[in-house]
Amino acid sequence: MAKYKKKRARELKHDVFRDTAMQVLDRAGDRLEGKGRAILYGIGGFLVAAALIGGIWHWRTRKADEARQALGRAITISSTSVTPTPSSGSSAPSFTSEQERAQKAIEEFQKVAAKYGDPYRAEANYFIATNRLYLDRPKAIAELTELSKNSDDEVATLAKFALAQAKEGDGKYDEAAALYRELVSRNGAVVTAETANLQLAKLYVKQGKKKEATDLLFSIVDAARKAKDQDGAPATQSQAARDAAQELQKVDPDRYAQLPAEAPPNLAF
Repeated sequence: MAKYKKKRARELKHDVFRDTAMQVLDRAGDRLEGKGRAILYGIGGFLVAAALIGGIWHWRTRKADEARQALGRAITISSTSVTPTPSSGSSAPSFTSEQERAQKAIEEFQKVAAKYGDPYRAEANYFIATNRLYLDRPKAIAELTELSKNSDDEVATLAKFALAQAKEGDGKYDEAAALYRELVSRNGAVVTAETANLQLAKLYVKQGKKKEATDLLFSIVDAARKAKDQDGAPATQSQAARDAAQELQKVDPDRYAQLPAEAPPNLAF
């Protein structure tokens, strides 16, 4: 009820502004004839609309900042290191187990999901699902499966990647591999084809598919080392490509030796 009253007060405030503005325009319009009145009303209507648009923009910006801060606080909790004993004399959160941290993080993300709309709600639900993996794995996997179909492409991609890792962790290698291949085809901004291929190659190693793994790792690193930027200089390699090189050197040193030489770093002076 209190919320309704505040909302209604805002609506009434807008009505007072509108009525006052129109009264001023009426008085000024009485002094004008014909087109003058129409022009005046047109200008007045534009000013009223501009004021309303400005108010809405300011409100949305404030709510977006508020949502980002709330999401950031929840993310900070979910990424807090777990310590065997709780810290004393500090206001920062501390957790003695991953389960304790996950539960607190879920509570904070649920507040964001309940209070704000998308994209913050969808992002919060993604983090809820990933943290729930520590508490209720079947439910978390069901939530990630649903989120992987989300209309927000970034959230859907992240959910699919987390789902693939969960399947891999459960030993469901074929299902995980299928998801990684989907991510390769998607080649999104948050999970690139290189990153998905790297995870797929590591999965092949677990499955004992050494040739498939080395072929894939070699192709990642070979393409990265041969890539050029728009000026024709060697392109900066991604972290995924560098990790793939390390993985290939570990899995098959002979194949690693066949890679083209890595370009020296482009130092700016």
